[in-house]
Amino acid sequence: MKIYIFLFLLNMYALCVFGQTLKWNSQEFELCNVKAALVHLNGEQVLKVERDLQALPFDVKNLAATVDEPTYVKLKNVNFTNGIIEVKVLSQIQNPSPFEGAQGFIGLAFRISEKDSAFESIYLRPKAGRSESQFGRNHTVQYYAYPNYKFDRLRREGNGEYETYADVGLNEWITLRIEVKGEKAELYINNQKYASFIVDKLKGSTTNGAIAMWVDIGTIGYFKDLKVTKLY
Repeated sequence: MKIYIFLFLLNMYALCVFGQTLKWNSQEFELCNVKAALVHLNGEQVLKVERDLQALPFDVKNLAATVDEPTYVKLKNVNFTNGIIEVKVLSQIQNPSPFEGAQGFIGLAFRISEKDSAFESIYLRPKAGRSESQFGRNHTVQYYAYPNYKFDRLRREGNGEYETYADVGLNEWITLRIEVKGEKAELYINNQKYASFIVDKLKGSTTNGAIAMWVDIGTIGYFKDLKVTKLY
């Protein structure tokens, strides 16, 4: 039985990586520059996602140009304009990590264009949430709009408007809820009454599209309980 389960999971992993699709909880997902598999963590089935560095390499000497990319598991057959996206996430750092500055990058992308050429995203750096420096903690939450407004440009031009601190860490389940309406997005963390982070004016070029569970370099990301509520 143990051998059978191992082979089943191995085959599932191969399907995810090379077949580029995955079915989970009656939903179909498309893999984009990631490796993904359904695994059991602490007795429950969750989705494990890691960036595929063979499909999409990164250059540590040109970091800004090779991170904040379309590296996600995308929910198929959903066209999202305004509404609520909820998911639980847990991130770990790969050991060894391909990037010394890995922070456990994990989050959501939304309003993804049909060919993954543009989207909005809000993600966490959970390791930064437990930083011993306030400067580091201030970078725990990040918004970006692909392809023109990645973290580096927003950090130069935004005067801290597109990042903030949040009380999160590695190796713990974190509930994310993003509420999107028009040009505004709000992030609620761990069922807090008030938003932890507000994007007053989204900078992306898309107004509708797919949604996805997103990770970046050096991260082992786990996801569960994905729920999408479309307003209109």
